[in-house]
Amino acid sequence: MIADYLQRGILAGVVAGLAYGMYMVLVGNPLGDYLHDAQHDHGHDHGHGHGDHGHGHEHAVSETTTAIVSAGSGVLWAIFLGGLFAIALYFLEPALPGSESVRAYVLAGAGFFAVSVSPWLVLPPATPGAEQLYTIDGRLAIYVGLIGLGALVAAASITAYKRGAPRHPLVGLLVAAVPIVAFVAIVPFATPTVITHPDLFGDLVSTYQALAALSQAAIWALLAGTFNALRRRAAPAGDAAASGSNDPLAANP
Repeated sequence: MIADYLQRGILAGVVAGLAYGMYMVLVGNPLGDYLHDAQHDHGHDHGHGHGDHGHGHEHAVSETTTAIVSAGSGVLWAIFLGGLFAIALYFLEPALPGSESVRAYVLAGAGFFAVSVSPWLVLPPATPGAEQLYTIDGRLAIYVGLIGLGALVAAASITAYKRGAPRHPLVGLLVAAVPIVAFVAIVPFATPTVITHPDLFGDLVSTYQALAALSQAAIWALLAGTFNALRRRAAPAGDAAASGSNDPLAANP
């Protein structure tokens, strides 16, 4: 039933969220602080400790608060994605290619492409001090619109694979890549640059954005992997019949 899917999705979100929270505390926040300092020091002046003795305690409290907020936000974000992932999988699983376990990863890949990759082609992750061309409302409208376009492209890619795979799996993969490659190649050139980083080296910005992309990809991978693990664990307790079927409705006549 959908309640079982939703429960597994939320639990998977907790697992992914805890991992993402740890990433933010150990990597994301320190990197953001480093970029913030690099922006003000123009890359090479590491003297930001001079004259800060009176503010050391305040700075430590600020870092602790930031770490707590980042970790908590990461957990909530992953739980939200886990719930959406579970509901989408419940309804879309029969239409996805592959085995039961593979279908979860297919949907996770589609979700990552739609929610992260697609909007980041125009609105990449912004580092501290980035200059935005549009207002918050304008960026939000662009972001939501690109998520919708990304979902359509992901659906087209899955459909293309299902049509090409009967000839040969490689053919299916090649035709599935066409809409994605075309979208990724065209969108950045057809849209203006809406975020600039005038006070940071390009390598630093690229590193920050690459880590942001990898962390989001890891969330989706953990969601699919944990969901599959929870489903396999539940199968001996009464879902054995469902585990042998590709239709999530089959276990509940």
